[in-house]
Amino acid sequence: MTECAYAGWARIDNAALAHNARMLRQSAPAQEHMGIVKADAYGHGAVPVSRALIEAGYRMLGIAQIDEALTVRRALGAAADNTRIFSWIIPPAHEGALREAVRAGIELSASTVADILAIAAIGIPARIHLKVDTGMSRAGALIEDFPALVAAAVQARDRGVETVGIWSHLACADEVGGLAQRATDRQIEIFQRALEIAAEGGLGHVTRHLAATSGQLWHPSARYDLVRDGIGLYGLTPNPQHATTVELGLRPVMTVGAPLMLVKHLRAGTAVSYGGTWTAPHDTWIGLIPLGYGDGVPRLASNRARVSVYTEAGVIDAPIIGRVCMDQFVVKLGQGTSAPARIGDTAILFGDPSRADTRGCPTADEWAEACQTINYEIVTRIGPRVPRVYEG
Repeated sequence: MTECAYAGWARIDNAALAHNARMLRQSAPAQEHMGIVKADAYGHGAVPVSRALIEAGYRMLGIAQIDEALTVRRALGAAADNTRIFSWIIPPAHEGALREAVRAGIELSASTVADILAIAAIGIPARIHLKVDTGMSRAGALIEDFPALVAAAVQARDRGVETVGIWSHLACADEVGGLAQRATDRQIEIFQRALEIAAEGGLGHVTRHLAATSGQLWHPSARYDLVRDGIGLYGLTPNPQHATTVELGLRPVMTVGAPLMLVKHLRAGTAVSYGGTWTAPHDTWIGLIPLGYGDGVPRLASNRARVSVYTEAGVIDAPIIGRVCMDQFVVKLGQGTSAPARIGDTAILFGDPSRADTRGCPTADEWAEACQTINYEIVTRIGPRVPRVYEG
């Protein structure tokens, strides 16, 4: 898989990424699409994923942390000259980063009048998106404070600050029906009121964006001018209980695997890993996989998640036994007089079960269910020491 000496790897399938981009564009064909590459592109690698998205036709990228946005902008160089980058988390009192971002043409979010004044004080033409808090209770001006934000934005025009967008974020868009639907409908109403306030205050011609992946898929009235393609780009559903990845026509982009480092036969009654939380009920073959929580494998996967081991004889469904360690964990390979697998056989933690070379492997959704979390966390937490191998 790779010449790197590191024992495990994360394969990033650019063909799957391009496929998912096409599917999302088909779901909202009238809107502009922003590719979200925050958190190192959900663990997939912000710079290479950004390049792939630009090649796929994206002309706007979204990156939460300003430091990461600057890193991506520098790395892309001329490739990003026709690509807009939007960033929305700027630590207080970081004037240097703010100045560099404005100089680099990065578009910034403003939630307060102070944000606008700080950007205007740079003295360089800047582009901003005003954020309204429609019910997430994170960043954004409350609707009663939004008129003052609009007024400050209008006044900042004379200082080279151009308002190019108004935006917000939906809190319950991954759920449909019931209380969640009513919450989303209420957020859309508040956002609509913010747009009216902006128009009344002199900011009528701006890009309006509210929906991320779940919003654009399941709440058409939230699409507006632009939608933000996030988790769907990476081939994962925002809510597997509502619609699976397969049902959405998406393909997982990340596959995480490693070779078996050791195959061993245990006698009945032998305990495995720290604390001896699993004991062999009978003579058992086990395999050692050289990835652990130091690589982002959740410790909560201990005695819960499963991997697929690919051998000459077929695929072994191998449950994790014992506690996940910092650099390794153990799986049960089965019984018998001879080893069912060999050192070097590939173990796939999660990936695309429809691919020929990973047929039937676990998915990030299955790992998320086993670890009592969401698929976003499973892929994003795979650490930077695990080599990314790009293909397609």
